[in-house]
Amino acid sequence: MSVGLVTISYIIATILFIKSLGGLSNPESSRQGNYFGIAGMTIAILATVFGPQVSGIGSLLTIVICMAVGGSVGIYAAVKVKMTEMPELVALMHSLVGLAAVLVGYATFIDTNTGFVGAEKTIHEVEIFVGVLIGAVTFSGSLIAFGKLAGKISGKPLLLPARHFLNLALLIGSIVLGKWFLNVEDVQIGLIPLLLMTVLALLFGIHMVMAIGGADMPVVVSMLNSYSGWAAAATGFMLSNDLLIVTGALVGSSGAILSYIMCRAMNRHFLSVIAGGFGTDGGTPAAAGSAEPQGEVQPISAQDTAELLKESHHVIIVPGYGMAVAQAQHTVYEITKFLRDQGIEVRFGIHPVAGRMPGHMNVLLAEAKVPYDIVLEMDEINEDFPETDVVMVIGANDIVNPAAQDDPNSPIAGMPVLEVWKAKTSIVMKRSMASGYAGVDNPLFYKDNNRMLFGDAKKMLDEVLVSLKG
Repeated sequence: MSVGLVTISYIIATILFIKSLGGLSNPESSRQGNYFGIAGMTIAILATVFGPQVSGIGSLLTIVICMAVGGSVGIYAAVKVKMTEMPELVALMHSLVGLAAVLVGYATFIDTNTGFVGAEKTIHEVEIFVGVLIGAVTFSGSLIAFGKLAGKISGKPLLLPARHFLNLALLIGSIVLGKWFLNVEDVQIGLIPLLLMTVLALLFGIHMVMAIGGADMPVVVSMLNSYSGWAAAATGFMLSNDLLIVTGALVGSSGAILSYIMCRAMNRHFLSVIAGGFGTDGGTPAAAGSAEPQGEVQPISAQDTAELLKESHHVIIVPGYGMAVAQAQHTVYEITKFLRDQGIEVRFGIHPVAGRMPGHMNVLLAEAKVPYDIVLEMDEINEDFPETDVVMVIGANDIVNPAAQDDPNSPIAGMPVLEVWKAKTSIVMKRSMASGYAGVDNPLFYKDNNRMLFGDAKKMLDEVLVSLKG
């Protein structure tokens, strides 16, 4: 394949990637957006494999073998990984992008046949250094995020003494090593500052994500998505591959925008997320007279829940991570369909950070074939709660916590939440009275108009559905 044909293929792939991002911005066009992305990636891979940079049967065979191994792992993950495990899978995939950037950086630096001299050589080495730096931070940070999301590492933030000075020291150390790296002519000696910087970057990635609290993990996922994009762009610079640069920039910029949107949804500054500490106190009791709840919880049965739903005119369902864990989305759809067939208005309220990654609840509901037009974002539905007869909260906690508005001392103070307590009746489905991912107690559970439906979400919803039909 000629250079001109490769360039045309890259342009077509870039257009398809842009259309893919555009399609993913809307649930109704998301499937088409995925198809655009698949087509673009297929064209990009074929153009690269059969391009002039790959020469000889040996190189082509090696690439095919590696693609077969990687593709097999991808297919296995797509088939076996549950929807509840998608957030940690996404974090793990981000780590692989970072690792690829690191490995490409070292391979490119060791290759002395680049032909770069003078200013071009310096620019090339800067690209290598920055690419390895971003890749190492992405790799280690994503692994820690994977551990937290998978429950292998505590969701509580690890706040070391003078942690900000530690981060500053790591940054200064990397800059000093970068200057040393650029002033070294011998490749073997140049590997020393590159290796040292890689260690510092790995430590920074670990420390950065370890300092971030559990409630901020959706922001971390989108942030690491952005980092992986910039790592891919840096790899493109190292390999002089225009498509990688453009694609990495698309992913990096879209991830950064998404992180900003997520932070706004949580009333958080991006730098404060990086600094960590959200939910640090684990929800310590507030002083008397504060917004801390007074009284006891009022349990409700599945049968009584069904009766309340039957007598309602307007119902809002608020899904959370508990629905994902219980795999209850299909039962939720059956309940929704039954109630709508009875002339009852049913809608869904989605908080931007519900679940463990952006759009987690939307994906689950779409999987269960819940109509897109009744799935509304927090800002679209919040003002409708006072006119709502019943709100069903399925496994959500922090995103419906009134302490965010009522208690200025709460770790989640100022975070926009779904105001479910304003409905005539709210029903919260939980396994127990345990606090949410942020480790903060929820006054909603104790309000006079709230009822608690304890048990596994799917089992309880199945009982509700049987009672509705019975």
